[in-house]
Amino acid sequence: MKKILFLAICLFTAGTVCAQTYYYGPRRVHRRQPPKDDFYRPSIGIEGGPSIANTVASYNSSYSTSTIIGFHAGLTANIPLIAPFSFEPEALYSQQGYQATTTDGELTQRNNYINVPLLAKFRLVRGFNFVFGPQLNFPISSTTTFSNGFNTASESYYTDSYNKSSVAGVVGFSIDLNPNVYIHARYIIDLDSNTQDPNSPLPDYRNQVWQFGLGIRFQ
Repeated sequence: MKKILFLAICLFTAGTVCAQTYYYGPRRVHRRQPPKDDFYRPSIGIEGGPSIANTVASYNSSYSTSTIIGFHAGLTANIPLIAPFSFEPEALYSQQGYQATTTDGELTQRNNYINVPLLAKFRLVRGFNFVFGPQLNFPISSTTTFSNGFNTASESYYTDSYNKSSVAGVVGFSIDLNPNVYIHARYIIDLDSNTQDPNSPLPDYRNQVWQFGLGIRFQ
């Protein structure tokens, strides 16, 4: 009797397990999907932020300048090529210039440009990118402000002696905060000098600019 009772209990237990398996079905294993890589997805966007501008190589040891604060803003695009490279053209409004202390007073030169960076972007690791390339500079206006401590004079001009377009070099990096938002830092320096009026007391100079910005992509 004990053997028969034990066998009956085993058969009942096995039948219950089979019935539950049939009723509920097999358990599904949920595997975490890897994050989607957006490197191969073209995008357009906007970016902007503060700029710190100054000059370099004025070819006049007695003439020194200091920085001014401005900003830059505009449109950007990202066109994937061959991993890990992509092409990043931009069109930006940018404020550049410098301050100078002379024997007569303080001079501030503020130049406004449309900059067209044509950058190669190299992804070092996921989310961290190195950028470099040329930039075309197209001047649109310029303002000189002079103060001698008592009086302040300001003059805006755009003449043939100052409307010379130029080429600059760009190097920097960007960090992707998420697929649609990034931050960047860049150093920009003119590759040729700004030709001044031969009768001007200001020597030839090259712009140099540090840019720090926030960008938003629309994919």
